[in-house]
Amino acid sequence: MELKRACNRLEKKLANSNASFYLIVCVCVYLLFSIFSSLRTPHVQGVANVPSSHADGKVHIHDMNVLTTSADPQANLEKVLIISPLARFYEGWWNNLISLEYPHDLIDVAVSVPDNLDGDKVLESLQKVVHLYQNTPEKFRRITILRQDTPSLDSQSEKDRHALEVQKERRAYMSLARNSLVFTTMQSDTSWVLWLDGDVVETPKTIIQDMASADKDVIVANCFQKYMENGELKERPYDFNSWAESETALNLAKNMGPDDVLFEGYAELATYRPLMAYMYDKDASTSAVVPLDGVGGTALLVKAEVHRDGAFFPPFSFYHLIETEGFAKMVKRLGYNVFGLPNYKVYHYNE
Repeated sequence: MELKRACNRLEKKLANSNASFYLIVCVCVYLLFSIFSSLRTPHVQGVANVPSSHADGKVHIHDMNVLTTSADPQANLEKVLIISPLARFYEGWWNNLISLEYPHDLIDVAVSVPDNLDGDKVLESLQKVVHLYQNTPEKFRRITILRQDTPSLDSQSEKDRHALEVQKERRAYMSLARNSLVFTTMQSDTSWVLWLDGDVVETPKTIIQDMASADKDVIVANCFQKYMENGELKERPYDFNSWAESETALNLAKNMGPDDVLFEGYAELATYRPLMAYMYDKDASTSAVVPLDGVGGTALLVKAEVHRDGAFFPPFSFYHLIETEGFAKMVKRLGYNVFGLPNYKVYHYNE
């Protein structure tokens, strides 16, 4: 009898031990699952995932108060959106892009291509290099390609692009492409937007860090073009859309119709504005800044909050300005600052 009672007590202890053992195993499995799930989910600064009452998705809460745009974006892991409207595909543009030394997992790339035969060629070339590169460890966080639903000029030769008689139409089309790109692809965690034209084929590899270090709301680099003359490699200013306002230009604008636009770099419209293109000083610091009233878009760094607050590229006459120059005017009307880096050079493709 005593032996039977002892056996029963042992059986109960073993049963309790098994239950405890299985409970411990279940807890460990749950903890391991939770840990590995958190490792698979990328951390995004300022974003919290809160389960919703629906089984098919989550509610994302984005606290914009914790999003930073600092003079040291790399140290603060700030996300950068690089935007390039493309009319043609230049290998130099792509090779320069993938050579940037800012961490690629913090970079989103957005490009647009026209909806025409030229655009078909651009898209084909672009898809090849993107597919190859995005399967490497150095891949960008995200690449978005937009097929334009807005018009574009038939001729994209350098001579035709810069003819005065097509400037208003051309710049209006460019505005539409830029606006579509930025407001379609900017994410809630984007801190900076770098506008880098598709025909800019050479920049410093640290252009993001260098331009952001000025800690300005909007800042533009000085765009030059390399060319050969008598067997010698030379440089010349290229982008004349970065300037400070002049009394002459203001007086010209007073006598213009509401839809008329002032353009820089044309003898027919002598504004006598100080052009950043001619402010380059090879002996001065590349970090020197100058205040501006108009900007070009070849290499333009913008704090994302400027776009979020409503600054866009007007495709119409805005204070007799359009596209990037109109954008600068709008930025200043919103209370932000606009500066240029006259000694910090980037290079445009030479056709």
